[in-house]
Amino acid sequence: MITKQEDTRYWIAVASRDHVQRGVEEGFCQASHGKEAQLKRMGEGDWIVFYSPKESYDGVEKCRKFTAIGKIKDDLVYQVRMNEDFAPFRRSVEFYPCSEVPTEPLIPLLSFIKNKKSWGYIFKFGLIKIPRQDFLAIASRMLPALQEAV
Repeated sequence: MITKQEDTRYWIAVASRDHVQRGVEEGFCQASHGKEAQLKRMGEGDWIVFYSPKESYDGVEKCRKFTAIGKIKDDLVYQVRMNEDFAPFRRSVEFYPCSEVPTEPLIPLLSFIKNKKSWGYIFKFGLIKIPRQDFLAIASRMLPALQEAV
């Protein structure tokens, strides 16, 4: 499932849980409100985990969980027109059935989070490239069969 290819990269995308669920249902991801540049950083075969700070985009209810995990399907960045004023860019993702995992218990294990007390700050960047070991720390809790695949 997870390969040890040197060119594979690992990402965390930040989106509300309701937006992540829509992406899972339709097989896509967006980053930074649909900006193209962020999505171009990823490549086919890269792994992506989604962190959801809130339950819904317009809501205030906190989620603070890793809510989905998948693999980038190809190298195509495409655009969709949602309405007259909004045409976000997307990537196709193969999502895996997983458990949602609370973020806070993992904070001490994650090297990409330098300031453990203000850990939420790093997620303000929208799309974060993370080390493989951090990805595995998260993914092993989200995907029960991961230990057999590594």
